[in-house]
Amino acid sequence: MATTDGVTGGPWPGRGRPPMVALYAGLTLAIAAGLAAAVSTGVVAVEAGQLLAVMLSPLEAAEGQPVAHAVFWDLRLPRALMALLVGGSLAMAGAAMQGLFGNPLADPGIVGVSSGASLGAVLVIVMQINVLGSWTLPAGAFLSGFVTTWLIYLLARPSQTGGDNARLLLIGIAINSIAGALTGYLTYLASVEQLESLLFWSMGSLSRVAWAPVFTIAPLAVAGLVLLRRQAVPLDLLALGERQAQHTGVDVRRLRRRLIALTALLTAAAVAFTGTIGFVGLVVPHLVRTVIGPGHRHLLPFSAMGGGLLLMLADIGARSLDPPNEIPIGILTATLGGPFFLWLVSRRQAAGG
Repeated sequence: MATTDGVTGGPWPGRGRPPMVALYAGLTLAIAAGLAAAVSTGVVAVEAGQLLAVMLSPLEAAEGQPVAHAVFWDLRLPRALMALLVGGSLAMAGAAMQGLFGNPLADPGIVGVSSGASLGAVLVIVMQINVLGSWTLPAGAFLSGFVTTWLIYLLARPSQTGGDNARLLLIGIAINSIAGALTGYLTYLASVEQLESLLFWSMGSLSRVAWAPVFTIAPLAVAGLVLLRRQAVPLDLLALGERQAQHTGVDVRRLRRRLIALTALLTAAAVAFTGTIGFVGLVVPHLVRTVIGPGHRHLLPFSAMGGGLLLMLADIGARSLDPPNEIPIGILTATLGGPFFLWLVSRRQAAGG
């Protein structure tokens, strides 16, 4: 039987606890290698010597290397960091949603949270709302994402035996359809100048990332990740069922509110600056769970690290597959994640899930 740390009885039978330190170290090295590849890959070639020189001169361009300095500091580094933040946020939100719904098929994009958050952002753009300055867009996305997440939970609340896959997916289809219809209506009302931004939202992209959005999303993402990590033990207890969790001292109602707020915060923070990027929150937690087990103490941080790495590598592919053009990263993740989702659904159906 699996314990709350998700190790005993997991994918390492007879071998005790997986080498967590080695796994963390390996994933950290992989992220560092991916970061190095992200800042050195692109249409403009930056040699290793140039890269080292511009890294050591963040405030002013190294002599004879103004282009390399601008490419590294103004374009590639903020973009790579944004990929880490967005990927980590979406993956960790997906892992938490799967624990909240008791359903491994839950994902911010599939169940409609990303669409709901995008609707809030689109509403801010089209209606030209500017109540909070630069924070108006993420605030609109957060409020819309929060309401959507709460609505989905009320409609697809898990039973004592776990979540209903068909019910959750049908609700996700309905939420995505409603959000898509409202977004389409707002697109119809949009001006020519606004249509370009709305096209960006519909496909997802990191092409417009600069330091200002990174500094805006970073505190939101880090706060959400830290606070969500503190819910690991209650999430494990919630997996036993709401009644059993209450008997162990968990305030299930308060826990639901926390999880809904935090997953909405993470999803909205990601969507507010990159548009809709799907399947990261589904694929990464599932892959991590097959390696280390279901315990959220390690599942949540590993999902955050794996999501950041995956989106950073996907962004490298989006920039490299058709240079000098760039494939919207949302299209790329959907191309990879769609078949994975179909495989996961068919696997659970064959297993009677």
